Amino acid sequence: MALPPYASPVEKLWFWTFRVLCGLVLLFLITPVLVIIPLSFSSGSFLTYPLPGFSLRWYEAIFDSSGPWLAALQNSLIVAPLATLLAMSLGTLAAVGLNRADFPGKGLILALLISPMVVPLVIVAVGMYFFFAQVGLLNSYTGLVLAHTVLGVPFVVITVNATLQGFDFNQVRAGASLGASPLRVFFTVVLPQILPGVISGGLFAFATSFDEVVVALFIASPTERTLPIQMFSGIRENISPAIAAMATILILLSTLLLITMELLRRRSERLKGSVE
Repeated sequence: MALPPYASPVEKLWFWTFRVLCGLVLLFLITPVLVIIPLSFSSGSFLTYPLPGFSLRWYEAIFDSSGPWLAALQNSLIVAPLATLLAMSLGTLAAVGLNRADFPGKGLILALLISPMVVPLVIVAVGMYFFFAQVGLLNSYTGLVLAHTVLGVPFVVITVNATLQGFDFNQVRAGASLGASPLRVFFTVVLPQILPGVISGGLFAFATSFDEVVVALFIASPTERTLPIQMFSGIRENISPAIAAMATILILLSTLLLITMELLRRRSERLKGSVE
């Protein structure tokens, strides 16, 4: 929002004061994140300032095939995409079904779907631990993927549900009247228009799975040690700049996800504008 040319001196003062305060708050919040990045290039063996020298040794340690970091990264890259695909599929179907149907208890079902976002994560982890122990899913990739799917579904449900608020379901009726099957109508009419919401929810689900540590500590075995578990263990046992190097990579990944979501948001707004 630009400052109007007829603004009074008091309004101009508040305009710039407000923006300076917002900038200071953002700088205060982002400084701890930015401090990590130079530490990842330290030549020393400890997280200290000033840096004793510049080196890429900790990035080499991360991608060393014989080290624990690469194995943990590979586990995360196996679990997170699978959990994201399942969360996108189940969350999209749930959101479309809840928007199309009107039945008693609809609000309760929606509350249950998003409950993993509300209930403290440690309670969710304990509940999954006892349930998975009964069905034999502990210490397995399958159990870890399903657990992360449960955590990711609420994000997809919320984003897709928000996208469907502006969707005209008369298009579905028009497609059915022309002889198209419900499946074809969904993939040719509904999905292209709600795709930004589906992808946005999927990105949130991916970030949740890739960053999750509490549930993984309860469900995973040492062979399914994910990257957050490795970082948690490294902080507890031996703090080295390798953790800062991996954190820097995760910061870059998070930045790319945020840029992608912003591009999807703008695309969704353009689609809504063209429909209107």
